[in-house]
Amino acid sequence: MTPAHLWTLTDGHAGNVRQADALARALGMPAQAWTLQPRAPWKALAPRRLPGAARAFGPGFAQALAAPPRLAIGCGRQAALATRLLRARGAQAVQILDPRLAPKHWDLVIAPAHDGLRAANVLTLLGSLHPVDAVWLAQARAAFPALGALPGPRTALLIGGPSAHARLDLDDLATIFATLDAALHAHGGTVMATVSRRTPPALVEAVRRRYAGAPHRVWTGAQDGPNPYAGLLAFADRIVCTADSVNMLSEACATSAPVFVHAPQRVAGRPARFLAALEARGRIAALDEGLAPFPVTPLRETARIAALVRERLGVGNEA
Repeated sequence: MTPAHLWTLTDGHAGNVRQADALARALGMPAQAWTLQPRAPWKALAPRRLPGAARAFGPGFAQALAAPPRLAIGCGRQAALATRLLRARGAQAVQILDPRLAPKHWDLVIAPAHDGLRAANVLTLLGSLHPVDAVWLAQARAAFPALGALPGPRTALLIGGPSAHARLDLDDLATIFATLDAALHAHGGTVMATVSRRTPPALVEAVRRRYAGAPHRVWTGAQDGPNPYAGLLAFADRIVCTADSVNMLSEACATSAPVFVHAPQRVAGRPARFLAALEARGRIAALDEGLAPFPVTPLRETARIAALVRERLGVGNEA
């Protein structure tokens, strides 16, 4: 069997898988996906390539190294070791996210601008890689047509969870709910709410209680049916988002809807630089009772980064 031209390599974490898959999709190359299961001691020391590192991910991956792909795309620290190993065997290696090692060990490193990583082979972007574009949104509208029939204006409410850089608790949810209540009272409409894997149970239950009744829609887990997240983005007239997730904000900002962020001024660290850049572009606004619409240009960095990868490495759109 002819080996795939492209491998994606991640530790299986959803955010890493989504970024690697999004770049592969944008390049138009069929991909073989590897979910890495690192072993000690290499797991703790990745992406440093210590003696015996070819065994870091088990015998299956060690054997596969003998027939490397043309291009390897990794996301996350464990994948950074795998892409180094593949590059040593002739593959071109693209590493997504700062590998915490000199970028010279990869052909290209793709990192958020707010991380501050700079080198000749580093491609920076505002936010994260993701699949949200015009085609993806059209497919989402076709998959969830009932959402388009809900009374407008339709507000997609995206709830994440507390992080090292952003607080999120029941008091924050109460503030968000009160703001949406005021907008609904003034203009009518529907709230389409969803939570994430990181949302604490108490916050999940609060969202469920608040928007359980018609015409609102709420998704808090598999018990509510298929996850309509894509449909929420596709049919939203406006999006209200917590400030904790770069990935979630990047995807919201790839739509044509204005994005309102709860308490962006409270975010610390590198994500604060990301939010400041979005505000400077006029792509987000702080959440307030007015929820006044504003003109936006969808932020779609994945296509731009894919074009640069094609240009630098001479790959893409292969059968």
